[in-house]
Amino acid sequence: MDRVAQFGIALGALGLLLLIMGLFPGITGRTPTLNVGVVQLAAMLIGWSLMTFGALIYAKFTYFAKVQSNLTQQIGSRLALTGIVFAAICGLADVLGFGSNAGVLANDVVIGQFQIAGIIGSFVLSSLGVILFAIGNEPR
Repeated sequence: MDRVAQFGIALGALGLLLLIMGLFPGITGRTPTLNVGVVQLAAMLIGWSLMTFGALIYAKFTYFAKVQSNLTQQIGSRLALTGIVFAAICGLADVLGFGSNAGVLANDVVIGQFQIAGIIGSFVLSSLGVILFAIGNEPR
């Protein structure tokens, strides 16, 4: 079980690396542009998803390895995954065609303040789900 928990840590670290690369593209040596691109959004969303999955895997196989998940933990894991889906919907709204700037080309993605608020709110929702999963049961 320790190997699976280590895999969760590695997955979370990879997610953190992708999230930082998406938030600050100048770290990779690329010159940052004024607009946020689709690749930058995808890196942020995939990075956050990997961090969330890594945290859930680590909490499950470190503290609750031989214990069946109870209702609180199931709600927490579903809340975390719902936050990831909402973040993807909010972030890629213009690219998918139902955002307020849907007529913009894919190279010039414009992120509005409501999209940013939706992404941050979804990240908070996902974090609350991971916390609820981690404290939802008696540790072994």
